[in-house]
Amino acid sequence: MADVGKKYCVNCLADVTNLRLRCTDCPDIELCPECFSAGAEIGNHRRWHGYQQVDGGLFSLWGPEAEGGWSSREEQSLLDAIEQYGFGNWEDMAAHVGASRTPQEVMEHYVTMYIHGNLGKACIPDSIPNRVTDHTCPSGGPLSPSLTTPLPPLDISLVEQQQLGYMPLRDDYEIEYDQDAEKLISGLSVNYDDEDVEIELKRAHVDMYVRKLRERQRRKNIARDYNLVPVFLGRDKKDKEKEKPGGKITKEEKEQRVRLRALCQFMAHREFEEFFENMHKERMLRVKVRELQRYRRNGITRLEESAEYEAARHKREKRKENKSVVASKRSKDGKDGEFAAIENLTGFELLSDREKVLCNSLNLSPTRYLTVKTIIIKDHLQKRQGIPAKSRLPSYLDKVLKKRILTFLTENGWISRDAS
Repeated sequence: MADVGKKYCVNCLADVTNLRLRCTDCPDIELCPECFSAGAEIGNHRRWHGYQQVDGGLFSLWGPEAEGGWSSREEQSLLDAIEQYGFGNWEDMAAHVGASRTPQEVMEHYVTMYIHGNLGKACIPDSIPNRVTDHTCPSGGPLSPSLTTPLPPLDISLVEQQQLGYMPLRDDYEIEYDQDAEKLISGLSVNYDDEDVEIELKRAHVDMYVRKLRERQRRKNIARDYNLVPVFLGRDKKDKEKEKPGGKITKEEKEQRVRLRALCQFMAHREFEEFFENMHKERMLRVKVRELQRYRRNGITRLEESAEYEAARHKREKRKENKSVVASKRSKDGKDGEFAAIENLTGFELLSDREKVLCNSLNLSPTRYLTVKTIIIKDHLQKRQGIPAKSRLPSYLDKVLKKRILTFLTENGWISRDAS
């Protein structure tokens, strides 16, 4: 005798109490899911008749072996919750399904069965058009956080932070390199009806913005690596750290550092210092090689002889230097004694160098020369103005002296040639 309350398939007599398909056209026709899917026909029932699903809410969609034992009623509540709250709101979805399911169980069941399961593989295509791509992945994507990972804060005071416009918690400045870079993407939006040209144009804007971000971070790294902030603030300790044990940096080394400064943007600080040190060693080796070649040209073949050679060379250079000092002193003394006859006379300081030579050659005192010069120039000016003037030259001025003085004044432009 059949159990009271149980329902059986009219075709195969299987127990369909939990789930059965009832025909809406034929009375008392209820089939199991297997017979219904096979298109079973009994009596007047046909496969195209309308049907109604009768569900007790206790059967499992995924079979009895499915993990978790989710009933069809819970599955229906889960699908309603994912539509209402959206993917990722697992706490709200768990509350909607029922108190028997935790958010972790809801997430694992949905991801396992509906995304990675057979249903997800059949419904979700491999390539989805206009699918949003996550560019913030930590594996070095275009917008990876590694591009703008803040460095450790600078060890500077609050006043220095305000002077720089520096925000230590973000490792940012109020005025960054290429301050308007964000304008490239501030107005971008992705629309499903965008054409291919518009999509490529937006990608180009994003690519330009990413390049600017990388350049901004590269400049920050260079400034941090070369300790440029303390240099700007006047707390430069680099020169003291680079001082050699024997003394300070030479002028040639400083000039060479300035010439090689452009290479700093391509080399790390440690690499640059090694490169500079190697160049310094090369320069010192070249100097030593030239010194050894000079010894060889002078017939010295052993280092022991070089000390004696240097001592002799130093003596020769010292003697040459003393001779040059004596010669320059003699020439200076001779130049000072050139006007010894008239330099102590009144009016000597009023003469030009050429007038001093003239007075010295004529054996004429500066005062007398200035008197004759004044009379000649005054007479010349009166003649040019048409005023008759008589020559009032002193009696001590003979014809030879007068001619020499007139010629000198004419050559130097004091009087015109026709007047002379």
